[in-house]
Amino acid sequence: MVMSQALYIHLQQVRPGVTLDVVAPRWSEPVLARMPQVNRSITLDAGHGEVALRRRRALGKALREEGYDQAIVLPNSFKSALVPFFARIPRRTGWRGEMRYGLLNDLRRLSEELLPLMVQRFVALGMEPRAAPLAEVPFPRLVVDPASVALCRGEFGLDPERPLLSLCPGAEFGSAKRWPPAFFAELAREYLGRGWQVALFGSGSDRDVCRRIWRESGSRAHCHDLAGRTSLAQVVDMLSLSSAVVSNDSGLMHIAAALDSPLVVIYGATSPGFTPPLSSRATVIASGLDCAPCFQRECPLGHHRCMLDTRPQQVAAKLDALLTGGPVG
Repeated sequence: MVMSQALYIHLQQVRPGVTLDVVAPRWSEPVLARMPQVNRSITLDAGHGEVALRRRRALGKALREEGYDQAIVLPNSFKSALVPFFARIPRRTGWRGEMRYGLLNDLRRLSEELLPLMVQRFVALGMEPRAAPLAEVPFPRLVVDPASVALCRGEFGLDPERPLLSLCPGAEFGSAKRWPPAFFAELAREYLGRGWQVALFGSGSDRDVCRRIWRESGSRAHCHDLAGRTSLAQVVDMLSLSSAVVSNDSGLMHIAAALDSPLVVIYGATSPGFTPPLSSRATVIASGLDCAPCFQRECPLGHHRCMLDTRPQQVAAKLDALLTGGPVG
């Protein structure tokens, strides 16, 4: 969802005055609300992987009177092409995917070699079929409301005088993408010792990991465990306060990048070659092991060295170089 903003920025650049409405799940509304290019978010009440044919047909029929000129379908699934078809939108654009002939009438054939990044593929759908790929795509940039940010800072007890290190130790994909909690705790202790404060971000499923990091931080007064305590809207606003962010390859990483926070991302089982952080203020650490990236949820060899070999001192050095404007390597 964050990366889709690159498409919206491009469309506004090449089609001045265009009105952009986005059909998306309800959970994504706080993210879309922070994209000034989006006119409105239209909720599709369907669970992940759910066809929900009747609901998609009903939504499509309801949208017929809106007079849309084009629908751009970013997912490659069959079900994602149903609403524009039922809405009778004249031009329905998307990549070839699951049996979408007829549902889409501007069907593109993807060249993975020409468009290796997901964000490039999104932006390309906003261009004419045979247009040359852009040399550079726009970076997503979320915009927060200062009043909402101030409320969040007060509600969660952040000190406005201390720099904030935000740690994002979760990853829904699986444990193979997670840097060890003990390493996050060691990094937290390092910056707490320098007079910083630390915030731990994550969903309810990250509570145990974040609680462990909080316990091992050594300075609980200035280490804030926010896992499972914040809405997505609050997470976006709180991350905007970050002086620096360290994250696994996760959704929160993309939010931090779109807020243009100084960011270090740790890769192991996955690769920055498809969905890197889209920010000039971000740097990555990727494993050089022969077995990485394996793209498995759990380490198939049982040693998890792709993450264990990245030590806290290495991450701190990368982050310090990023903050001081030195070479990050």
